[in-house]
Amino acid sequence: MSAPIVHGGGITAAAATFGGRPEDWLDLSTGINPCPVALPDIPARAWHRLPDRHLLDEARRAARDHYRSGEILPLPVPGTQSVIQLLPRLVEADRLVGGTDNSVAVTDNRVAVTDSRVAVVSPTYGEYARAFASAGFAVDAVDDIPAIGAGHRLAVVVNPNNPDGLIWPAETLIALHDRMKAADGLLVVDEAFGDTDPALSLASRAPQLSNLVIFRSFGKFFGLAGLRLGFAIARSDILARFEDWLGPWAVSGPALSIAASLLRSDVSPIRGRINERCAGLHGVLTGAGLQLSGGTALFTLVADARADDIYTHLCRHHILVRKFDYAPEWLRFGLPPDPAADRRLGEALQRFER
Repeated sequence: MSAPIVHGGGITAAAATFGGRPEDWLDLSTGINPCPVALPDIPARAWHRLPDRHLLDEARRAARDHYRSGEILPLPVPGTQSVIQLLPRLVEADRLVGGTDNSVAVTDNRVAVTDSRVAVVSPTYGEYARAFASAGFAVDAVDDIPAIGAGHRLAVVVNPNNPDGLIWPAETLIALHDRMKAADGLLVVDEAFGDTDPALSLASRAPQLSNLVIFRSFGKFFGLAGLRLGFAIARSDILARFEDWLGPWAVSGPALSIAASLLRSDVSPIRGRINERCAGLHGVLTGAGLQLSGGTALFTLVADARADDIYTHLCRHHILVRKFDYAPEWLRFGLPPDPAADRRLGEALQRFER
């Protein structure tokens, strides 16, 4: 069994180690808007009935308008294993159904296309590499888009990237798509943190990019991660496969109802609040003498040789941030919810013995 993927969150485990009640901790370990929007009214039937087709269609229309995209499908959060594991099936289906001459091996009930490789621009989310490796694919963690070669059947790029916030220009991604298409491959672009800067998104160009799959997250921007909701943007036949594999009622009725309402709302105040909180965090971190090394509006990456000691120090003050086993000098700070939380973080950092 492979080791579990490390995520943000985990306040309960941190409190068990360092003390205090979980509800009294300041959780800065995730990239989620700490100021959740007010929930819209949810019709009672959304709770009482199975999510009928009209709820799904209404959410799809709202998402199409909001993301300025073509075909779109609500689905469980794309970053979860249950959705990412569909990508190997998509690759397999295209290779096997397409009638091309491939070498296919069956081992431990896994179908592996042995002449195909998957490239994941890294470091980034660990789930992508894990899902493809579990399906029997060879996975290459590449550090740059030019390292994606003709032997790669599928490429994954997170834009903006997590945890460093690296941004790939649209023209670079479109050129990569065209290279993948010429090799009968697919490009997956994860835009989980794309809502704070919509100009970065490929969603509006998706109808012209036939070998592209875009994943969008709903909960990060709206501060409603508990809904576990996201969207896939792709050509209609790819989305039909996703829908078939996920089965009926993959997304709950209340989640669809909330999404349809909020995606039609004016989101500029949300962006303004996020930017305000981001500025507050930057002020605290630079005031403590820390080096900002990247990030997005929803999180900031710090590079410091004392990162492990800072992490432990903050835990002793019941503040949780995100550390990385593959980059021990990195710490990722999510947004404090208000100025009082800024002060709490700042005071804790000032007490750190340098």
